[in-house]
Amino acid sequence: MNRQTFTRSIVAAAVLAVAGGAYLHSKNGDIGIDNASAAIVAPAPAAAPVSNAAPAVAVATDFSGIVERSGPAVVNISVTGKAKQSAVSEQDDSGELDPNDPFSQFFKRFGPQLQIPSHPQIMRGEGSGFIISTDGLILTNAHVVDGAQEVTVKLTDRREFKAKVLGSDKQSDIAVIRIAAKNLPTVQIGNPALTRVGEPVLAIGSPYGFENTATAGIVSAKSRSLPDDNYVPFIQTDVAVNPGNSGGPLFNIKGEVIGINSQIYSQTGGYQGLSFAIPIDVATKVEQQLVKHGKVTRSHLGVSVQEVNQALAESFGLKSAAGALVSSVDKGSPADKGGLETGDVILRFNGQPINHSSDLPNLVADTAPGTSSTIEVMRNGQAKTLTVKPTEAEALKTASNDSSAGSQARLGLALRQLTPDEQQQAGTRGGLVVEDAIGPSALAGIQRGDVILSLNGKPVNSVEQLRQLVSKAGKNVALLVQRDKDKIFVPLNLG
Repeated sequence: MNRQTFTRSIVAAAVLAVAGGAYLHSKNGDIGIDNASAAIVAPAPAAAPVSNAAPAVAVATDFSGIVERSGPAVVNISVTGKAKQSAVSEQDDSGELDPNDPFSQFFKRFGPQLQIPSHPQIMRGEGSGFIISTDGLILTNAHVVDGAQEVTVKLTDRREFKAKVLGSDKQSDIAVIRIAAKNLPTVQIGNPALTRVGEPVLAIGSPYGFENTATAGIVSAKSRSLPDDNYVPFIQTDVAVNPGNSGGPLFNIKGEVIGINSQIYSQTGGYQGLSFAIPIDVATKVEQQLVKHGKVTRSHLGVSVQEVNQALAESFGLKSAAGALVSSVDKGSPADKGGLETGDVILRFNGQPINHSSDLPNLVADTAPGTSSTIEVMRNGQAKTLTVKPTEAEALKTASNDSSAGSQARLGLALRQLTPDEQQQAGTRGGLVVEDAIGPSALAGIQRGDVILSLNGKPVNSVEQLRQLVSKAGKNVALLVQRDKDKIFVPLNLG
């Protein structure tokens, strides 16, 4: 039998001045407070000067009212189902993912926890969810109920119900389930757009099976774009979330749900200060489609985009680092037919500003397929307005290659032209293969085998052509680089 050891940490808060007070003590495993009613007061000096402005003092936020009011609407979800054989092949004998897998420790989803024996027959897991209608409609994460044959919902009053999965959307990681119950407590839905970085937030869920656990922190960032999550502008927080919190609500200080806790960044599998929540407005749009149609229909343009940083903004002649930089356009896609080109910086979609690259996919996805939409772009320093008709989303991607003499001193690159076979493999008519990278290129992360496709949006087909473009460029340039199946603009500072 394995013993579990719990470590209690007691954090003492410093006070400006204390005359009498309280102290913490531990006895027989219980933590109590002596002299709890003692006043914590700083006696004022007899001739203290009067201050015109009180100093700013950080005061601990009291979330007890929110927990009392909304806690009963947060549920524990347990699932059972047949374990997939592929899941076993990806694990070693200890049940852990292969540590050599580059994604094994990257953006792990943290619920449900799978208990898989050496010859698995049944999958068991736990997660969280919250009630959004009095007749039993519940929101959670798609990965909590993925593959489940039986879903059980437990309320805070200890009642348990078998739940029906109404629909699940893996791209947004949202699922809707229903239990047969009436007059249930519900949460209040908020507006994530009004949320500010630095605001206090509260999470309630079932980490490691400890039901209705409350943890708090602040909003660390908004509109975070994560790998393989193209449609979700995540809310980043430092709220302590762990396996089992997945699918639980993220509350603002008003007690409104602004997000669904979905992912963490961790090298250990547990909380390390980086938690990510799906904005509730994204979730409710998915929920409405799942309830009405049982599936989610999205539109797509057929482009890959990336964030515009200061170096890229200078390279493309932008006044500020904003917009979505087009790094590739799928042939025959709505974007291709509408005239979008690699190197365009998308600034608005249907009049809505694109401040971050993660803003675009969500706006496009919400557009009905076949609807004419306007896109404002910056191309070669000039503003253009294009018209596109997004179509129903499909999987997209491009291709690339590698292999060996030419040189470009200022960039720090040794280059050569692609052979016809390599061009066909890479899906490009031009481009230069990197044989070696030193100096600014190496610092920027360019590697042997990468394919250089353009400089500052102008396609390159020969070493001489690239040399001429570099000689006319300023100190900041942007190289379009293709590696394996991805294209990305890489900013270089040439000094």
